[in-house]
Amino acid sequence: MSVQPLRVGIIGAGEVAQVIHLPTLSLLSHLYTVTAICDVSQQSIDLCAKKYHIQKATTSAQDLFSDTSIDVIFNLTSDEYHETYTIAALRAGKHVMLEKPLTLSVESAERIIEAEKEAVNDARVFVGYMRRYAPSFVKAFKREVAGIDKILYARCRGIVGPNAYFVSQSGTSAQKFTDIPSEASGEKQKRLYGLVEEAFDATDGVTKAQYDYCRFLGSLGSHDLSLMREVLGMPDSVSGVSVNEPFYSAILNYVDKDDHRFSATYESGIDAVARFDSHLVVYGDKKTVSIQYDTPYVKGLPIKVRVDERNEFDEVVTREILSSYEDAYTAELTELHACLTEGREIKTSAQDAINELRLFRMFYRRWEQQERDSRFESIIKVL
Repeated sequence: MSVQPLRVGIIGAGEVAQVIHLPTLSLLSHLYTVTAICDVSQQSIDLCAKKYHIQKATTSAQDLFSDTSIDVIFNLTSDEYHETYTIAALRAGKHVMLEKPLTLSVESAERIIEAEKEAVNDARVFVGYMRRYAPSFVKAFKREVAGIDKILYARCRGIVGPNAYFVSQSGTSAQKFTDIPSEASGEKQKRLYGLVEEAFDATDGVTKAQYDYCRFLGSLGSHDLSLMREVLGMPDSVSGVSVNEPFYSAILNYVDKDDHRFSATYESGIDAVARFDSHLVVYGDKKTVSIQYDTPYVKGLPIKVRVDERNEFDEVVTREILSSYEDAYTAELTELHACLTEGREIKTSAQDAINELRLFRMFYRRWEQQERDSRFESIIKVL
């Protein structure tokens, strides 16, 4: 049976479009046809349109919403435009593939969810958490973790080097342009600060530390925490966080279905060392399961699962599992097509992704409590 390609309109022609989505959509030409691209940078859309033979290139997102030939909008804009363009697309009756994070505040996420409920043509939102679609995660990792009788501890780490190092070796020849209208830059900052204020429930502005923390969790942090949440669920509480830009960490407390308690650590940061250390490890009594991700900017790098366990002979057995060489973005977009054409349930839906924002809020509140406690202790010492 022949497959009908979905017609795609892309909003946002920056790095993630040039390095990830346009090359992947090109490889999946039997599933997708890119018919239009939009960005505030005329040079960016000219480059992408020429390179990928896209018929329509425009600086107006409304041109895509009103285009009846477009089935799905790929919202690849920066975080502050996720809500605006996603809701506009839903009102126009178009599905949305929204790059993570869903947005930056719980309230903003709730507005997206409400818009999806009222969407024309039953349009749906698919949030781009590609690590959760990697074959080695979906198959090997989750299967092996399910074989752990009782989780004792877990660790989630995302410590990586500069993005530019990996992008330069992606083979995509991505380019950044500066022809951004001044009014667009001003509007971008206004929207962004508004979202951060909403995230912290701040009425008189936010500090640089709050701004940096929110931006970090929305970028690198959301990938790690979404992956951990699919495996472990939502934590019962957060014991503590450390906020030391550009590194952040947290201790999360869990209670499983048998009322067993365990904790997990989250640690993440960006430095100048060119390596990509992103992994999730789950520890049981006689079995430890880990999954290691490499940079997604270079296609074909394997995502491997490692199992260390004690056997019946009291020996240590180590196994390495590679479910597939298919990269996570290809697997993700293949699943997106099936969800939109076959009616499959969307795993990374807006209703699912709002939980990252709720987890971020738990971090923020724990941090704010620590700051209040620290100030109180300082006063006591003076007295």
